[in-house]
Amino acid sequence: MMERDGYPPGVPCWIDTTQPDPESAVDFYKGLFGWEFEDVLPPGSPGKYFVARLHGGDVGAVGSQPEGAPPMAVWNTYVWVESADETASKVIDAGSTVLMDPFDIMNSGRIAAFADPSGAAFCVWQAKEHRGAKIVNEPGSLNFNDLNTRDPEGAKSFYGSVFGWETPGLNGGFEMWTLPGYGDHLEQADPGLRERMADTGAPAGFEDVVASLNPIVDDGPETPPHWGVTFAVDDADAIADRARELGGQVVAAPFDAPGSG
Repeated sequence: MMERDGYPPGVPCWIDTTQPDPESAVDFYKGLFGWEFEDVLPPGSPGKYFVARLHGGDVGAVGSQPEGAPPMAVWNTYVWVESADETASKVIDAGSTVLMDPFDIMNSGRIAAFADPSGAAFCVWQAKEHRGAKIVNEPGSLNFNDLNTRDPEGAKSFYGSVFGWETPGLNGGFEMWTLPGYGDHLEQADPGLRERMADTGAPAGFEDVVASLNPIVDDGPETPPHWGVTFAVDDADAIADRARELGGQVVAAPFDAPGSG
């Protein structure tokens, strides 16, 4: 297991979920993935922010909802940037919305929140002491960040101008966001990665993938555009059963993804 220490600009680097009842969410994810939690906010703070760890490495967090937010749980995606302020200018230039102006979170880093042109919210992270998720792509940790949108072409233009992402049309049934050169970074940290990916049948260029692009195909307005997360697991069926036992709801039963067999 390799621990991450920072990310290249333009790569999703952190996730957290804001919850109406963060303590209940902590119990749920502790039982589901075996996460250990620490509330990192000072005593007496108006909210909670529980950092989740797996094998001692940070994987994400569970936090209280901002005051006035709708009473629903959401997962948030953070993209590593060199400057949150410069990214805010790019977002505005691309014709979209700043939801939360850049500000510092103590010595951890600088954060900002935006909405893309379709309304999907995401955050950026300009790191200081907090270097993003240390454990990814291991069972019980983040595997993919997923943009769900009704306007894939508009999303391609927006995220391409803000982060330099591309969608080269990799084989396998899913459209993926790629960041040119990301694979070089991964290969430097983990020599032989490209060869191992090829041996397992990954399409050429898969090492540059940073997220997935999923068109929303329902007929009504029930599903708003949003960023979501996918976690790696050893056994999807067992995890679905465990989620039910813990009081969760299985929205989509486990199935084999195209190109996974």
